[in-house]
Amino acid sequence: MLKIRSLYAILALSAAPLVAAEELSETGEFIDGVVAIVNEGVVLRSQLVDETKLILKRAQDQGFQLPPPDILQEQILERLIVTEIQLQRADQIGLVVSDQMLNEAIENMARASGIPFEQMPAALAADGVDYTDFRRGLRDEITLEQLRRIMVTQNINVSDREIQACLTDLEDNAVVNSRWNLSHILINLPNDATASQIEETRAAVESIYQSIVDGADFGEMAVRHSQSDTSLRGGSLGWIEGQQIPSFFIEVLTDMQAGDVSEPFRTSSSFHIVKVNELQSALQKSEVDQFRARHILITPNEIIDDETAKQQLEDALEKIKAGEDFAELAKLLSDGPTAPVGGDLGWAEAGTYVPEFEQVVSGMEIGDISEPFRSPFGWHIVELLERRVYDNTEDLKRMNCDARIRNSKMEDETQLWMRRLRDEAFVDKRI
Repeated sequence: MLKIRSLYAILALSAAPLVAAEELSETGEFIDGVVAIVNEGVVLRSQLVDETKLILKRAQDQGFQLPPPDILQEQILERLIVTEIQLQRADQIGLVVSDQMLNEAIENMARASGIPFEQMPAALAADGVDYTDFRRGLRDEITLEQLRRIMVTQNINVSDREIQACLTDLEDNAVVNSRWNLSHILINLPNDATASQIEETRAAVESIYQSIVDGADFGEMAVRHSQSDTSLRGGSLGWIEGQQIPSFFIEVLTDMQAGDVSEPFRTSSSFHIVKVNELQSALQKSEVDQFRARHILITPNEIIDDETAKQQLEDALEKIKAGEDFAELAKLLSDGPTAPVGGDLGWAEAGTYVPEFEQVVSGMEIGDISEPFRSPFGWHIVELLERRVYDNTEDLKRMNCDARIRNSKMEDETQLWMRRLRDEAFVDKRI
């Protein structure tokens, strides 16, 4: 912690605006203030200071050098401004992250870290993180993710032709059949860039690349120059399954190995440099256990109470045992969309249905018919028809092709959308 504080002290002493950010009153209390007006909102000095501390800690933990204080401050402030613009847009469309959604996200993070949910505040405090600030930051992150999904992701379409072309082009492709730990430098082109602007940007990217070739640390160059959201964590994209690699990366990565850095390459709106940090072969073939079942569902309502629904299923079960056809009774009695097909649910795998349903099916043999049981949807009886081991490799390839194409389009579309938001916003920087 001493090293982090020392870094912060050096930065604060080197940059007058950050000294101002720590201004104290005569009583020794912290004086907050505005460092930027953003439309009808503001970015506060305290936000800039807190974000700076986080970046400094990350730099110290990961061991890379940060840009000069004035450049770093500008980068952090710009990121805070863009975040504020997006949060304002989320508020305008009524996007709200509920406490339940937030708690579920924290529970998932705690589970992944092997920490009981109730111990998260203490675990964060041990790392110097205030739990209230953590919840606020996570809520903002979830809000931004949902906003981008609404404004960008849902407007991206993938055609069957694109998927088929992907499957054809990538058959036996080494890139797709591997896992990649990547870092990335992104330099945006100006909107409606002229030929001279394109060449100017290309020259700047070539200069960055040459510095890396000459020995400069990729992470440090990403921090200094990249315009991606990942810049302040050294451009790290983390581990990515090969099937989810954006399509414009595929050709570049084909001949690359761990430690390699690509030459700069261009997409429609930006230039890129990619580094392969690590590379792992991925398992191609995938098999899952599946079951096929049919059910009769009766949902309690204003006319049929819970006990009546259960009794109707008990009567139906007796009729089936006496020889009546399950499918015909399902057509007659069952609620829900499967009634016209005799209650047939088709093939499914573990995790498809609610736990109450899966718990019953998991203990059944082929041909068994369950006793009536309750789920959130109502009362069921279920018959297990078949089990199989299914090779879902091709299904996964199609799904992953769809995701990869969407990710490829998402990169450019998100950057363009965020730049439009930034260009349309009123911003008055006060430092």
